[in-house]
Amino acid sequence: MSKKKHSKPKFESLSTLEARARKLEALINLSNNIRDMERRQPLPFNDFLYLAAEKPKAVFRDIFQLFHDMIHYYVPKGKEEFKGQGEVTGFLDYDCSRLFVQHCDNPFFADRLFANRLMNLVNGFKNGTQNNHIFLFEGPPGSGKSTFLNNLLYKLEEFTKQPEGAIYKTFWRLDIKKLGGFKRFARKFHEVGNENEEVHDAEHHFQLPDSYPHKYLEFSCPNHDHPILMIPKVYRKQFLNELITDAKFKHELFNEKEYEWVLKDIPCHICNSLYNSLLDLLGDPLQVFEMISARKNYYNRQFGEGISIFNPGDQQIRRPFTNSQLQHLINSLLQEDDVKFIFSDLAKTNNGVLALMDIKEFNIERLKNLHGVISDGVHKVELLEERIKTLFVGLVNPEDKGHYEKIKSFQDRIISVKVPYILDYRTEVSIYKNKFGDDIEEKFLPGVLENVAKIIISSRLHKDSTEIRSWITQPVVYHKFVDDDLLLLKMDLYTGKMPSWISEEDVKKFEPPVRKEILAASEREGSKGFSGRQALTIFYTLLSKFEKADKLITMDLVHDFFGQKDDLFKEIPEGFLQSLHDLYDYGVLQEIKESIYYYNEKEIARNIADYLFAINYEPGETHKSDYTGNLLEITPEFFREFELVVLGKAVTDYRRDAFRRETHNEYISSTLSQEIRLEGRPIEQSTLFKSLLERYTKNLKENALAPYAGNDNFRRAILDFNTPGFNAYDEKLKRDIRQLINNLKQKFRYTAEGARQIAIYALDKKLYDKY
Repeated sequence: MSKKKHSKPKFESLSTLEARARKLEALINLSNNIRDMERRQPLPFNDFLYLAAEKPKAVFRDIFQLFHDMIHYYVPKGKEEFKGQGEVTGFLDYDCSRLFVQHCDNPFFADRLFANRLMNLVNGFKNGTQNNHIFLFEGPPGSGKSTFLNNLLYKLEEFTKQPEGAIYKTFWRLDIKKLGGFKRFARKFHEVGNENEEVHDAEHHFQLPDSYPHKYLEFSCPNHDHPILMIPKVYRKQFLNELITDAKFKHELFNEKEYEWVLKDIPCHICNSLYNSLLDLLGDPLQVFEMISARKNYYNRQFGEGISIFNPGDQQIRRPFTNSQLQHLINSLLQEDDVKFIFSDLAKTNNGVLALMDIKEFNIERLKNLHGVISDGVHKVELLEERIKTLFVGLVNPEDKGHYEKIKSFQDRIISVKVPYILDYRTEVSIYKNKFGDDIEEKFLPGVLENVAKIIISSRLHKDSTEIRSWITQPVVYHKFVDDDLLLLKMDLYTGKMPSWISEEDVKKFEPPVRKEILAASEREGSKGFSGRQALTIFYTLLSKFEKADKLITMDLVHDFFGQKDDLFKEIPEGFLQSLHDLYDYGVLQEIKESIYYYNEKEIARNIADYLFAINYEPGETHKSDYTGNLLEITPEFFREFELVVLGKAVTDYRRDAFRRETHNEYISSTLSQEIRLEGRPIEQSTLFKSLLERYTKNLKENALAPYAGNDNFRRAILDFNTPGFNAYDEKLKRDIRQLINNLKQKFRYTAEGARQIAIYALDKKLYDKY
């Protein structure tokens, strides 16, 4: 007899149990997060009114206010440009990364010009003056229009799921018992209009439920009516006056155009007729309001709920929507057929967004059909009138504008916003980094990658700029490092930056009217030249050609690459490459001067303080300085030495005398009387002292490289840096070269090898003599 083998009980290991527990915990956390994020429990009307009284700004908003709030939720307050130059021009530095880049599958990079256009448009939504328009974003193929709009609507959809993005719609909860339950309704509920529609005798298709499984018949308003519209219009203002205690908001609500809809709009025909029928049946408005709730309205592009996007090939929807079963239940409950549960596709985006992706094919007809709705905010659904308040947006290529431009009635209903090719070289660089990785910057010497972007952008700019030429009356002053068309200057201005090489006189002339004219002219730019897709192809070709080289990609290599006899590069303005190279050389020289420059701050401060003390006396006198204790022999030479450093060696005696008088006047009227005596500031903290310190050190730096120009020993020492041979040089030379290399690394983002490379470049090109 064989013995029966007993299997040993199987026990899961501790690690397996822990893994199961972690998975369960993760699933529970996921469930909680989804429940908290996605839950939209209806809010009883009474509770909704309490919320409206507590947080009226968050509750009382339509699609235009919601869109405005969404943009400002994702985009921080812009930083002012050209500070300290009087009146602002509204050309702010906006960080749009949270709106268009973060968590977006296909990021869109908004340059400063476009960001300001968008923010100006959106800020107009807040005052309620831009309803009854369609907003068309116009740009050439490859400018990123589709990406822009897709990301914008995606973020709007996500915003409605956030507490800050709550927007409410009416939700009906009809109390079946209070209304007497469902009864057989012998009358037919008639279709509205066309007999060929699929709306027939309710008795023929449906049997009344013997026991309806729910206490309430629940459904949302298909037009997304705001719950406050359920308060009859004639009583609404008085009611809100009693409900809201915030006096400031109440004043805005009753007087500002952005809240005009709260007092003037009426519910859709479904909610209106349902309210009236319930009032007739129940006789008590309070009982009607008990059957009304508010529900958060989450937008969902996939289902066309709150956001609908139509591509050119999407055919038009010709029939209205209805819900035959719900219609039957409502009629059976109310014992009448006054409530017509029928609506159009436009109702799905009422208080939402309807977008047309390119005005082509079916979208041409769709745009024309929307004309009446855009103008009047109302249209017919069979015999019923449906009111529509939608944010209508669209994309259009310049060549497709002819489909609507000749229709006169459209001309005052369209607001166009330009989406040109990128005109800000910093943004262009961000696109390259996004496509090819952030580490591409490490393959170029500092500044060279930005110059690649400038070459691309040069093809997108107009050569003629009367606005800039009326400001820069003597461009010849900058001919050594700026192109004849001043495109390099324009590029810096489009980034909100004033180049350091612009003279003081021209900076002073850059007043708000000039700035506004230049920015207004940017509307004409960016419709030609290299498209976004072409730019990426060109950059990839450049990168592939040079990235495997032992050394970093230099400006010489970039110049040679774009200087090829290639039809593609004919887009680059004539002479621009050389001017860009010259400006790069000028910038490199300034970096090297800044890096090798060494000065004694205390000594410079004493020189400035002594000068400010001495200008109070005539030449030939001797006085002890109140600021430093130095005994000063005040002579013409004393003044001349200081003024040559501050003003430059080429300055005339007339200009030096004028400078001394201007400085003395400011010292007496402001520095001494106001800042020192009244405010108690030390001389070193006065505005005049700081201004002189900046000019003094700037001019000292200009001559910092002079001792080493043409010095072969200096060049050899740089080549020997970080090698045993470097120890053979004298201590001062080694100190200066260490300082040069370290400062280039710390201040200008060079690597040690890149610093050596650029220093040798500057010496071999004899940049000191060139500028």
